Amino acid sequence: MALALLRGGRAAALLAGGRARSSGPGPGPGPGPFQPQRVAVVAKTTRFEFEQQRGGEREAALRQRLATKGSSYCGLLERHHRHTVNVQHVLDSLRKEGIEVRLVKRRDYTDETVQWADAIVSAGGDGTMLLTASKVFGRLKPVIGVNTDPERSLGHLCLPLKYTHCFSDALRKLQQGEFRWQWRQRIRICLEGVGFNATPVDLHEQQLSLEQHTTAHRKATNNGVGSRVSDQSKLLPVRALNEVFVGESLSSRPSYYEISIDNGPWEKHKNSGLNVCTGTGSRAWSYNINKLASQEVEDLLLIAQERGHVALQMDRDSVEQVTDHYNDSLIFSPEEPRLFFSIREPIVNRVFTSTLHRGFTSKMSIRSRCWDACMVVDGGTSFEFNDGAVATLTVEEEDALCTVLLEE
Repeated sequence: MALALLRGGRAAALLAGGRARSSGPGPGPGPGPFQPQRVAVVAKTTRFEFEQQRGGEREAALRQRLATKGSSYCGLLERHHRHTVNVQHVLDSLRKEGIEVRLVKRRDYTDETVQWADAIVSAGGDGTMLLTASKVFGRLKPVIGVNTDPERSLGHLCLPLKYTHCFSDALRKLQQGEFRWQWRQRIRICLEGVGFNATPVDLHEQQLSLEQHTTAHRKATNNGVGSRVSDQSKLLPVRALNEVFVGESLSSRPSYYEISIDNGPWEKHKNSGLNVCTGTGSRAWSYNINKLASQEVEDLLLIAQERGHVALQMDRDSVEQVTDHYNDSLIFSPEEPRLFFSIREPIVNRVFTSTLHRGFTSKMSIRSRCWDACMVVDGGTSFEFNDGAVATLTVEEEDALCTVLLEE
């Protein structure tokens, strides 16, 4: 307990005093400099490492296997070296400041590592950042992303690309308080009823076929690890930074469930799946589900002009402005404590009304009527979610993830 209090004190000290300031709508830990004593660096497993570990063969055999898939051995090796050099740069920069550093690969990243560290650096891309954040609970543990392969990854959740090769500059800004705290809201998931299994299947380090994915869920249930029947709600041991997706494992099979928005009446839905995102995730999958192309907007404006006898300006710039205005409305701040849901390809008939296909909410409940469905958190953690299972999705202030925005 004394050790826990000591580490809690270090975390509080890390976020206290100095010039850095909060940017969130709610109360934060308070302004403070970035002065960690211990930093864990979580490095991604590169595609080259993954192929090596999966095959276990000699170099010549690996080259041949990659060639049969149309992949370049030399290209994968080059990107692996690039990532390794950039990770080493982060480690050297931290150690130069007298900070104790622990480097862990994604598969070795545990709760013990999180408890040990005062701050965590994700070294990879957005996928590594999502995995790193998934084990961090509470508001006092900063998580910082560094894009170690900027030529191949956009890294929206990471520091600006210029800091990949000069992380020491970013560290200097952090130590001098030239940044502001940003608390990214996350989704909390509670399950109840029957038909669910609260034991997660980790997708981050696996390339699973549909059969393997289903088998992994069944194996957890048969081993008695999970729970298919529950009289009480079960809080899942993850928080969604980007989104939660619910749908049948076989994508060609319609997903059937009932939803309640903000404690409203239950509605029957049949579609290609449900996406519920945060402000952080509003720039990711959710955006691509809902965005419009200028061609679609132009077609709609032409119909409005022909049917409504409305005088509309139809030049390319005007169409682009309307398109951008609509698409921009799909994005909201990572700090806003609300959710945005998107129902993909809804089936509408006399049975399935589907009055709302997308919109904002503070609470969403989903009752599964599916046969072989899953609930996937941030594309990396899958939970069995079949007929009779009920999930309640909310945003709670204490679940927000502490990140930074550097002053430029």
